[in-house]
Amino acid sequence: MDTEENKAKIAAIVTQNQNVILGGGAPVFLVHDKEELQKISSSLGKILDSAVHEINDQTIIIVTR
Repeated sequence: MDTEENKAKIAAIVTQNQNVILGGGAPVFLVHDKEELQKISSSLGKILDSAVHEINDQTIIIVTR
């Protein structure tokens, strides 16, 4: 049986595209370039002990389980 505790949750969004910032839910980190996108995403993934998933070349989500 799935409980709320077992579901994946988006812990953070890291993006170069400020148009994806709509508010609500997960915190959004706005970065300037691809290098910063990768560095911040990797750091957040390690800090939060979470999975890092690339949505497109400008946006990465950090997912906890």
